[in-house]
Amino acid sequence: MATSLKIDDGLKSRIRQLASQRRRSAHWIMLEAIEQYVQREEARESFKQEALASWAIYQETGLHLTGQEVRAWLSTWGTEDEKMIPECHK
Repeated sequence: MATSLKIDDGLKSRIRQLASQRRRSAHWIMLEAIEQYVQREEARESFKQEALASWAIYQETGLHLTGQEVRAWLSTWGTEDEKMIPECHK
């Protein structure tokens, strides 16, 4: 899919300068920027959808862990006494 972008002169100059410094083409710099942006936004949307789903489950069931319970569990990670995730409760 061929796409054209309208880029102002200031940004074009910055892209060219960065491309020169990185020994890459301006095209490569722009593709890399777009790829990173899309990945970041997809991850953000996935996180949002997971949070909304978790909230819906909590509203239906009331099951949860407190912040203190989660912190206590996480503090065992990487130790010889690493614990399993605690059971959710009402």
